[in-house]
Amino acid sequence: MSTSNKVEVVILNGFLGSGKTTLFRNLLSQSKKKEIPVCAIVNDMSELDVDGELISNTDIVEENDQILESISSCVLSSKKGIEKLDYTLKKLLSNQNPRLVIIETSGSCHPLPLVEYFKKHKEVKLTGLFTLVDSLMLAHDYNYGAQLVPKMQHNITQGKRDTVNLLVEQIMFCSHLILTKADRIEKEKLPDIATHIQGINPHVSTHSVHFGKLNIDALFELPVYNYFQVAQLIEELKSVLASQENQDKPYDLATRVIKDERPFHPQRLWDACHEHLDQGIYRSKGFFWLSSRNKYSLLWNQAAGSISLELIGSWRAGILEDDDHGLLEFELELLKEQVAKEKGRFGDRRCDLTVIGDQSKVDRFTEALKECFLTEEEINLWKNGHEFTDPWPKKIVKITN
Repeated sequence: MSTSNKVEVVILNGFLGSGKTTLFRNLLSQSKKKEIPVCAIVNDMSELDVDGELISNTDIVEENDQILESISSCVLSSKKGIEKLDYTLKKLLSNQNPRLVIIETSGSCHPLPLVEYFKKHKEVKLTGLFTLVDSLMLAHDYNYGAQLVPKMQHNITQGKRDTVNLLVEQIMFCSHLILTKADRIEKEKLPDIATHIQGINPHVSTHSVHFGKLNIDALFELPVYNYFQVAQLIEELKSVLASQENQDKPYDLATRVIKDERPFHPQRLWDACHEHLDQGIYRSKGFFWLSSRNKYSLLWNQAAGSISLELIGSWRAGILEDDDHGLLEFELELLKEQVAKEKGRFGDRRCDLTVIGDQSKVDRFTEALKECFLTEEEINLWKNGHEFTDPWPKKIVKITN
């Protein structure tokens, strides 16, 4: 198939918590408004597949869930991940006729195996390999990017590969670099970050994007990915990465999953995050509820040292408990039937979180979070109307489609 007839593919790559899902959701929202046929693939190294649930909650996917495929429990750049990607692409292209395929990788995904895979593909062409970089993380952990190369050079002298290597190599392979969360650092420091990144990849242009607002039309103006530009880089890294191809969770990253029906104690959760969250915890995310806000389904979204709570919607059980539910009688009966089918002791309410970080740190933080659930004694108090202190911000952003 000639290059002009191939379906275009754009990859959203970047380290854990860099804002890939926010950008992805925004692009899908634009594709619906502009009636652009797209297919979406989302990869989550955790079994919970939080990103897949967030993407499936967009209007365009709710209208046609056949355009979305989720690959979880492995990193896309592993041997298993590439095999799943190949199967998934074939499935999508046999059932859909997209103008564009957008792929969101997990934060631990190395771009090299994907570049090699798409170079040989017969039906699609890679046009954009976007690497998203968290400006706030660069500022806090790498002195606005100045320490990235020195830390990688130290790793090389020590014969060590860790997330520093991954972050630098994600930048080296990208065709476009997007700085996220730039509004959370000093404006005059942005040029410093851009300068340090240019030193890593002199061919790439750097753009600052706020809240995932990137015009989807610009994606159709991209040339085919420049494979020649990274040929030498592939040659140098291929043997090094070969030892990681069977690792579903590389770079000594560990994932832990927390599943519980109980709500969090708001004050204990606040304290645990301030006491136990350190640099070794790269990402934690998922859905949960607070005893003080028992009506609302919340998204837990932590990257590096920052945490945000975002409103997903309302629990069915929470609506039933609300005297001002505003439902008609038949709607109320239908909701009661739905909640009655739930197996949980609190209806459909639950906490599903995944924690990703250094193996040496992730267990301690996970155990600290588990200690934040209400005890049975506290549950009885809560059921009898007791209100627990809630230090979390009162204004919570609602996720939109």
